[in-house]
This record gives sequence, C-alpha cells and structure tokens, in this order.
Amino acid sequence: MDHFNYQAGVLHAEDVPLTDIAASVGTPFYVYSSATLLRHLRLFDEALEGTDHLVCFAMKALSNLAVVRLIAATGAGVDVVSGGEYARAKAAGVPGERIVFSGVGKTRAEMRQALEGGIRQFNLESEPEMEALNEVALSMGLVAPVTVRVNPDVDAKTHAKIATGKSENKFGIPIARAREVYARIAGMPGLRIVGIDVHIGSQLTDLEPYRLAYRKVAELTETLRAEGHDIRRLDLGGGLGIPYERSNSAPPLPLDYGAMVKQELAHLGCEIEIEPGRLIAGNAGLLVSGVIYVKEGEGRQFLILDAAMNDLLRPAMYDAWHEIVPVRQAAPGAVLTPYDVVGPVCESGDTFARGRMLPSVAAGDLVAFRSAGAYGAVMASEYNSRPLVPEVLVDRDQFAVIRRRPTFDEMIERDTIPPWLQDAEA
Repeated sequence: MDHFNYQAGVLHAEDVPLTDIAASVGTPFYVYSSATLLRHLRLFDEALEGTDHLVCFAMKALSNLAVVRLIAATGAGVDVVSGGEYARAKAAGVPGERIVFSGVGKTRAEMRQALEGGIRQFNLESEPEMEALNEVALSMGLVAPVTVRVNPDVDAKTHAKIATGKSENKFGIPIARAREVYARIAGMPGLRIVGIDVHIGSQLTDLEPYRLAYRKVAELTETLRAEGHDIRRLDLGGGLGIPYERSNSAPPLPLDYGAMVKQELAHLGCEIEIEPGRLIAGNAGLLVSGVIYVKEGEGRQFLILDAAMNDLLRPAMYDAWHEIVPVRQAAPGAVLTPYDVVGPVCESGDTFARGRMLPSVAAGDLVAFRSAGAYGAVMASEYNSRPLVPEVLVDRDQFAVIRRRPTFDEMIERDTIPPWLQDAEA
C-alpha cells in the first residue's frame, strides 16, 4: 500500500497534487510520502512485536537527511555502509547507539569516525578488517562492539547483482570458518563480540531462503555460546522484496517474515536487528517526469522524457521494471499504445521500458514512475552534466523541497582549472 492515488483525475502524493509540485520545482523530481514511509516502518515493528528488537533503516536505499530524521524520530536505528552515510545519520540526529556500520571495505578513517561519534556495532566482513579495527580501537583506548557477518551459502533466488549470501559473493566470512574467526576475535582486546550478522540479498520474494539461512545462524549461535562467546544479538539484514509489477504475485508481508523469524530464532533469547531499506522506501517514492517529445520510429513510438538513466539507474543497471502512469488520469476504457520510454542521455541504455502499453500521451504531459523511492535518488549522477533532480517530501497537504536542483553554475564551480591552463586559449 502507498499514498499515491488519483483525486479528481490527478495523481496525488497524499493530499498534494503532483501537478502543483511540478509547477513549483520543475521536472523531473522525486517525491516521497511521509505516511507511506512511517507505515512501512511500523509494519516491521508490529511483525516483531513480543521480541526484543530494533529496526534499522538501510540508508543506502534512501539517504536524504529529512527522510532519515523522519524515520529515526520513531526510535528506529539506521544501517550505514560508508563514512558519508555515517555523517548523514549523525547530521539527521541519529544517536550513535542506534547506528550499525556494515560494508566490506570499511577504512581505518571510517572506523575512527564511528568510534569517535558512537556506534552500536560494526558488522565485520573479513579477517583483515577485524585486525584493522582492533588496532584502531586500541590506539583510541576504546573497545569496539562487533558482530561477524557470516556467509551461509544460501541462494536467495534474486537478481545476480543483488545476491549476497552465496559462497561466490564478496560478502562475509564462510560460515564454516566462523568458530575459528570468533576465537581469534576473543583474543583481541580492542574488540567485543556482541552477536552474529547475516544478509543474503535484496528483493527476496520467498521466505524459504531466509529460513535456511536463519537455521544455520541458530545452530551457529548455540555452538558459539557453548564455546564461551556472548552471543546476545542477531543482525538478520534486510532484503524483503516489494511488488514492482502489480500484476505479479505479492512478496511475503513483514508480518509473515516476522512470524518466521520468531519460529526459527525466538528460542535463543537474542535481540533481533533487521535492516530493511527497499520495503520501507521503495513504494514511498515516485519519480515524476515530463514528456519532451513523442517520436515516430520505424514500427514503434518513442516517449522521450526529461528524466534519464542518470536520474533513475535501475532499469539500465538491472533491467528493472517500474510501473509508469500518467499524472492526469486516463479516461475509462482509454486505448493503450505501445511506447518505448526513453530519456535524453546519449546512451542506448537510457531506456526505461520497451513496448510499454500506456494511454496516449503528448509533449508536455507528466508521467510518474512508481516504486522509485529506493535506490533512485541515491544512485543518481550528473552524467551528461545533468543536474541532480530535486527531492520533495510530502506530509498530508504540505510539501517541502528536501534537496534542491543545483544550477549549472554550481555544478561548474566545483571544477578547477590549474594555473598552467588559466591563460591558455580554448
């Protein structure tokens, strides 16, 4: 469920017409619904009700400060994967004890940054990283709370580029070596074991891979406890999918996921952490774009938009599917026409959809990409010197720009011409 619906023939974000936002900020732009973000977060809390748990929003899905503050104000935590995300989380007001630091390539500078600012735990992914964190913590006179991300070699049955739990993936330590690794950590005075971490992939549409992975984690928990390790916390990652194509069968609900977690892990008495990103943010956002031209091709029509692959990369990167709808509602029974929906970037990959059946549209019309809240704005770039598009947050009948569109001058001023070229003729 989301809060983007037609009212009086115009698509609204909650109670704000998208045409009003377009008139104010121009197109393209991202728009997020506060009500949808909070509803999806609440679903996870309700799913884990009765257990000691913390929902940590995976900031890599959507890292705008306003969104992070909205989510963190409920008492939720955040999962970060870089020093920049950590800095954003702190700037949004998230206390260190609710920040989890994941990622395979944490630098010593990032470790120091998080230890200085406060951290709930580091999810360690390799032995070299473990050694580095021990050295950094000792140099600061601190002890770093850690889990080890174990790779359970479970096929998440998702897109190859977002699978993380198989033996050939770069993530985590093979679960078969976990006992050895935990024993090493126990001998490192700069590290303190608090639990186990696992994450097997993104956009999962079946609970069975989770179940298989969590059973392995449960067995490992009991083994490590028997060997004297204080395993009090299980970080289960995120990855629950969303229905990009509404005609397809729906992925499992958070309530189903929570019931499975309790069934497999409740007997251990551990605090449960989960790190959803896509399910909280995905259906909470739209990308709204204007039609520049409708071009007649050889046996096809191209719908050329002012949004491009640099604004929404997922279709070019993953062949991802997004529902595309007109902002002004089509008449009942309107004839549908196949369009190749493309952007203006000079790449053949700048294609959002091929042969997509849509109501007739014309230059100047607005269209919206649904389910664009996750991995949309965060993956955007300025390719072709196109400015990053604005982000807008809606709360009932009000909206605010939470990231403005930079000017061309602001983009250009970030470049510097070296002294030996300043007098050169162009």
